Amino acid sequence: MARHKSAIRQHRRSLRRKSVNTQNKSALRTRMRKIREAIKNKDAESAAGLLPGVFSAIDKAVKKAAIKKNTGSRYKSRLTRQVALLKADLPK
Repeated sequence: MARHKSAIRQHRRSLRRKSVNTQNKSALRTRMRKIREAIKNKDAESAAGLLPGVFSAIDKAVKKAAIKKNTGSRYKSRLTRQVALLKADLPK
């Protein structure tokens, strides 16, 4: 690594950004894991209840540039479709 001041400052900044991105991605992955588990267990009510929280985590990760915009949209689309299919399969 270069030794001049601006390179050192930039390196410190990149470490801070890496830490923030890691936290945001970890929170997102945790919520996604919970909703996917609910979908896997065919628990439509739980999955529908978790959906807004997952959307919030996705939007925050996109806003903070931890994930790309289209990636966030893809996650939201797929999860919405899976939860809707669960609701449609419920006996009336």
